[in-house]
Amino acid sequence: MSNEMLSTIPHEPPTVDLVLGIETSCDETAASVVSREGILSDVIWSQQIHAEYGGVVPELASRAHVDKVVSCVTAALKQAGVDRPDLVCATGGPGLVGAVLVGFTFAKSMALGFGTPFMTVNHLEGHLLSALLNDPAPDFPFLSFVVSGGHTTLYLARDVGDYEVLGQTVDDAVGEAYDKVARMMGLGYPGGPIIDKLASQGNPKAISFPRTHRLQTKGKTRVKTENRNDLDMSFSGLKSAVRNYLERTEGWVPADVAASFQAAVIDVLINRIQRAIKETGVRRLTIGGGVAANSALRQRLMTLDADVYLPPKSRCTDNGSMIANVGRLRYNSGFRTVKGDTVRSRWSPDIDMYTNIHSPMPQGINS
Repeated sequence: MSNEMLSTIPHEPPTVDLVLGIETSCDETAASVVSREGILSDVIWSQQIHAEYGGVVPELASRAHVDKVVSCVTAALKQAGVDRPDLVCATGGPGLVGAVLVGFTFAKSMALGFGTPFMTVNHLEGHLLSALLNDPAPDFPFLSFVVSGGHTTLYLARDVGDYEVLGQTVDDAVGEAYDKVARMMGLGYPGGPIIDKLASQGNPKAISFPRTHRLQTKGKTRVKTENRNDLDMSFSGLKSAVRNYLERTEGWVPADVAASFQAAVIDVLINRIQRAIKETGVRRLTIGGGVAANSALRQRLMTLDADVYLPPKSRCTDNGSMIANVGRLRYNSGFRTVKGDTVRSRWSPDIDMYTNIHSPMPQGINS
């Protein structure tokens, strides 16, 4: 690949410190400045308009990002006391393409104006490495469970940019299951925080909902048959079991349904973690994504015979600090964004779409 194909800046620094990260993949407009000292600022504006629709409306999300991205970035730079960052980075996917495109193009324009490098960042890698902002932070290798509204994937992280998918949901993500069950119960959106709060008032053993610990190796799912393994997860059957219970049971108790449903979800997640620890021998564990803020899940994780590193709840939902963190780690490890790179609705962190100054060909360019 010729040098023209690389996104280069004259006198590009070999390493950077002050990094601005912008996140607009879904319904949070976020910006943050991160340095070797840690998080210097973290600004998040959550869109409330989607609640009345029971889910995120992509067009409305994109318009809201356009309205808020300038004020969020300005506030982040001001809070950090930074006039010019060393690197500007933004989520490039996965996510709602229109929403991602807002932050991506704004960040590229800022980088051009500042005369600084630009870095595209995988949103899931942000969650995957979020615990590296902890103090203390885990050493590599570690297990990282990303559990959110659109993703439920267990990774083995060996180093920055070196990840292996150990298991993933073959149908509904955990966050999707929470939202759908909350809708069935008439509780509103988003379902995760509502069910978590309601479950604290109920009996988790009141209803025996199924735990899918062994999946069929065939069947039409999100995951191709050849990519399936025994650490994969399924939550569509649990969701259907809740629906059947609600339809067939008179006088059901909302708190008991919520607690029993949540207990089933957490049992499956803990089961996969324990099996992954046994299979890999890796005992360091982190978790990220919106569902990582679930109080019952966090309590169960702390009972595991493992070294558990939990990000604060404020850093479980989408945020700019996780994007700035990955951009800083990637850049200082020699990774560079390929010129002409664009946004993606799908992008797994184990598929590397960068070039490395130590290796001329981008690893994932032909993947």
